[in-house]
Amino acid sequence: MKEARLVVGLMTGTSLDGVDAALVEIIGSGLFTQIKLKHFNSAPFDSRIRDQLLRVASGKLVSVQIISHLNFLLGILYSEAVFRLCKQARIDVHQVDLIGSHGQTIFHQSEPSSFCGRRIASTLQIGEPAFLAENTGITTIYDLRPRDMAAGGKGAPLIPYVDYILFRDLRLGRVLLNIGGIANVTSIPPSAKIVQVKAFDTGPGNMVIDALIRRFTQNQRKFDHRGDIARSGKVIPSLLESLLADPYFALKPPKTAGREQFGELFVSKLLDQEGSHPFEDLVCTATEVTARSIARAITEFVLPQAHMDQLIISGGGAHNDFLLQRLAALLPQLEVSRSDDFGIPADAKEAIGFAILANETFNLHAGNVPSATGARHPVVLGKVVYGNNYKSLRGIVKS
Repeated sequence: MKEARLVVGLMTGTSLDGVDAALVEIIGSGLFTQIKLKHFNSAPFDSRIRDQLLRVASGKLVSVQIISHLNFLLGILYSEAVFRLCKQARIDVHQVDLIGSHGQTIFHQSEPSSFCGRRIASTLQIGEPAFLAENTGITTIYDLRPRDMAAGGKGAPLIPYVDYILFRDLRLGRVLLNIGGIANVTSIPPSAKIVQVKAFDTGPGNMVIDALIRRFTQNQRKFDHRGDIARSGKVIPSLLESLLADPYFALKPPKTAGREQFGELFVSKLLDQEGSHPFEDLVCTATEVTARSIARAITEFVLPQAHMDQLIISGGGAHNDFLLQRLAALLPQLEVSRSDDFGIPADAKEAIGFAILANETFNLHAGNVPSATGARHPVVLGKVVYGNNYKSLRGIVKS
């Protein structure tokens, strides 16, 4: 079996922005995995595709045909992303050993509810992996969340295993914060064993802010670059208090969130104030909701459990300077930095993560962290679609 592999990690998140693709050289497996990012790119979705995904992910009534078509279309787009990534990295696609594809989440309910006389929780990611294996010839590992849920977990977050591999430290306690559409944290105490790792979604990251920006600029802008709009506004105290009263923020971990909690209905509470307050004040208030909810989660659920020294931020929100300034002010006991300072580009971290998780699955290693997801035990994640390279990947010589 090969000691070093080239693995492509593919990620599309709750922001529905597009496809992130990372080409990663991975040496070994398990807790002493070593990686080197060879190339990364991000390709935005066509507005028509994003609109269709948003309709589905927002819970609007759509036909099964649309979901089925989106599933196949995303699989095609993902395979195109692999070819584009390899071309930019100047390597032949046949040199790639594995693909790890998260897929696009269109539904995630981690808490069981009554359905047909049973208590059911479920998750659904689309992006048909058969197209990845067929078009690229590369063995593809996908759909990593359901196995954790079958074992009693929330199916998320899955990146804590990766955080532990990349960021654990003998002396320093570290909180890893990823600010995508949803924000999530992983806490790793000094000299921690993996069973001591905790992780959960804190609430909205960029999702609410981005929705306001798109609305008020009529889709001319997709996000608040560096937080400049929020910086020019003022917090609306009564609205902030109302938004932070959402029951999710008081729930104890493990917990997960998505558009089901912080999508259109949550955003409408801000849009209802559109005529009464300046646009900049609404964006500032939404940014403060993200900052306060993250700080509250860390203060209430992380710091009482273990000593922490650093807050290391990744995801698109890492570029929002105003948001990072608010976090530094709200969490003065932590040194705030970006994952870039540790050799992991903020935009690429999650795509890198799914490359690592694919490598773990291929090596039959568990990739979930039960103390983070709430699963009863560790499990090997995902499903495998074998590409034409499966024999050479296993070191089997063709006869």
